[in-house]
Amino acid sequence: MTAIDHLVLTRFNLPTPGPESLVRAQEGWLRNRVALFERHTVPTMRAQTENSYTWMVYLDPHSPGWLLERLAPFADEGLFVPLYRERVEWTDVVADAREVFGDSHGELLLTTNLDNDDAVAVDFIARLQQAARRHPDHAIYLRTGLILQGDALYLRDDPENAFCSVSESWDAPVTAWRDWHNLLHEHLPVVSLTGTPAWLQVIHGQNVSNRVRGVRTEAAQHRAAFPGQLDGVTDTRPGRLWLDRSVLRPLRELRDSSRAIGKRVILRIGGKNSLDRVKQAVRRFG
Repeated sequence: MTAIDHLVLTRFNLPTPGPESLVRAQEGWLRNRVALFERHTVPTMRAQTENSYTWMVYLDPHSPGWLLERLAPFADEGLFVPLYRERVEWTDVVADAREVFGDSHGELLLTTNLDNDDAVAVDFIARLQQAARRHPDHAIYLRTGLILQGDALYLRDDPENAFCSVSESWDAPVTAWRDWHNLLHEHLPVVSLTGTPAWLQVIHGQNVSNRVRGVRTEAAQHRAAFPGQLDGVTDTRPGRLWLDRSVLRPLRELRDSSRAIGKRVILRIGGKNSLDRVKQAVRRFG
């Protein structure tokens, strides 16, 4: 079986320009972020059925002492490796990967992006490694996931979602941070795989770009894959399901379609920097 070196990559509180900088300036942002990390990301990574991976969490070297103390137990137990950086480019990830695995690395490098307020299914790592062996030199997406807002759960099909991975040889790796998750197709072939939900996004007050998408679904069939994550989700009344699927879902799809067209136009005309400036303006004055 092909030997895989798997790195899971998380930006925790790296200094970032653009619309995220406004969110990070909000009072309590960091404390809320840690709470989400402890509630959603940490337990679902602990629950993985496949443990042959290294999780690297990037932190601002100027992080407050209380944050480092709060995260220290997770690093001490070996759940993740903290790395302190002012800035991280994809080339830095390549260098860090070579440092982690050294000369004894395997045949493939698999890198996966994981945001620090999201959760993953218990077989997330296992499914990605299986896909990496079948599709070397590809960007890989497990396209089916869940979105949770309060006690409402939605089933989402997203062929180029933020839980992106790249499977590649060690010769000249580019990693999953080579570009925005929905622009990796510009750098290498893409495979987007269907299946049971592989990830869970939680909509909260400090999301930068996440919003409710997909179709309302029942939690019972997904609880085993996301232990402890859906305990507060109650059964949905049939009338509510009908309303969501007949009225609310089409409205969400129309909204998302309009936004997608606008983003494509801005990207085509002014590039990624222009889109960041538009997002920042909307965030400031919206």
